[in-house]
Amino acid sequence: MAARPTPLRALIVEDRAADADLILRELKRGGFVTTHERVETADALRAALDTRTWDIVLSDYYLPTFDAPGALAVLQASGHDVPFIVVSGSVGEDTAVAAMRAGATDYIMKDRLQRLPPAIAKALAEASLRRERLQLQQDLVRAQKLEAIGRLAGGVAHDFNNVLTAILGSAELLMMDTPPGEHAREEVEIIRDAAVRAQDLIRQLLAFSARQVLQPVVLDLNALITDVGRMLRRLIGEDLTLDTDLARGLGPVRADPGQVEQVLVNLALNARDAMPDGGRLVIRTESVDVTDGGDVLPGPYALVEVTDTGTGMDAATLARVFEPFFTTKARGKGTGLGLASVYGIVRQSGGHIAVTSTPRVGTTFRIHLPRVDAPVDTSRAKRVVSVPAPGTETVLVAEDEGMVRVLIRKVLEQAGYTVLLASGGAEALQLAERHSGPIQLLVSDVVMPGMSGRELARRLLELRPDTKVLYLSGYADDAVERHGVLDPGTAFMQKPFSPGALARRVREVLGGS
Repeated sequence: MAARPTPLRALIVEDRAADADLILRELKRGGFVTTHERVETADALRAALDTRTWDIVLSDYYLPTFDAPGALAVLQASGHDVPFIVVSGSVGEDTAVAAMRAGATDYIMKDRLQRLPPAIAKALAEASLRRERLQLQQDLVRAQKLEAIGRLAGGVAHDFNNVLTAILGSAELLMMDTPPGEHAREEVEIIRDAAVRAQDLIRQLLAFSARQVLQPVVLDLNALITDVGRMLRRLIGEDLTLDTDLARGLGPVRADPGQVEQVLVNLALNARDAMPDGGRLVIRTESVDVTDGGDVLPGPYALVEVTDTGTGMDAATLARVFEPFFTTKARGKGTGLGLASVYGIVRQSGGHIAVTSTPRVGTTFRIHLPRVDAPVDTSRAKRVVSVPAPGTETVLVAEDEGMVRVLIRKVLEQAGYTVLLASGGAEALQLAERHSGPIQLLVSDVVMPGMSGRELARRLLELRPDTKVLYLSGYADDAVERHGVLDPGTAFMQKPFSPGALARRVREVLGGS
């Protein structure tokens, strides 16, 4: 069976049409289907390089107005990585060596044109390998830069989240004590709103860096998309159409439902901003089995495609779309963390995200999440989100950060609990040994000086095996995971949190009202 012809875009720098025809005839004989352009001057060469994409440049050595070294200099100045082969019949070996040293890929004599097709094939293969190596280097540099930012985000998250917990909690407690309409109420609301905004920013940073604490469950993506679709329609506005195309029999995935919702919301908001004059947003799902997916590892996946008919992105914007703090919006209109957090959430969920875009046509995000062979977790749908009834149980609190410790005590005491307060693990064990009544719940920070929350819980449960445990942490997920509190069934709460959220979580862990 004959080999399939190879397409070739050849830019020929040659002043004699007959010689160019000989080159084309030899390329055809060598298995190339050639699209070509012939130029004779430096200006024509520059114009051809600027207006089209070429696979190879073939240049005679001597031309009436310039020569092969001049043509090579024009090519190098253009910035295009295109192989350059000298095709001539009137120069010696020294000249050929000089051309090669200047950057020419090869040198072919016109009376030996049968060497040209294999020389081109070799040059194209080397160019492809060179571009692939360059792309890998660029990907590595980008990954290292993103990893450095992620490490920075994870490093500051703990202290920042403790401070935010105290600010947000204290502001909300003050709001409870300050009737609406009073002058001080407005200032307290400003503090609360600023803390919530800071909370969102740190969560987005942790999401981008793939260091947030996820609580994955086995979920039905189609059901989640249907639920969140109602909210998305309100977010994007009436001038945009939202359609869904959900595949039947889509396999379940293991992911944090709240984070998947955040991915969909961020992509929908981004699409809305790209369609200021109206348009169409489509969310599509499909079960796919990747066997040779390139960047996507082989395996079974649930594919989620989010497509808009907006303004699209050029190549330069597309290359930076997932970078944190990169935004094309006006100053004050965006943080540049939305798509960065989408990237981090998908990556931390074991998936892959890619984007294609065409200016004035639209953009498509393709998300691959690994499918799992497990039953869907239905407990999320049963979760009660209303404000719980007050509690009367005894809660032992171990928290090394003074501001947070005081806040937790105030919240729980206002809800009716009896609170035993400790600044660390050793003090908490002493309180537990001295306390004569039952202790229904331990609320403990994960990382504390002297004794970790996990070690405290282990030793406390030896004394009081019926005590339940709720872990708190402002650290990123890698630090929390090292302490073993992300195991299935473990109750965990990420800082910062509001007083209401803490009270509800405590009530959930204790078993409802």
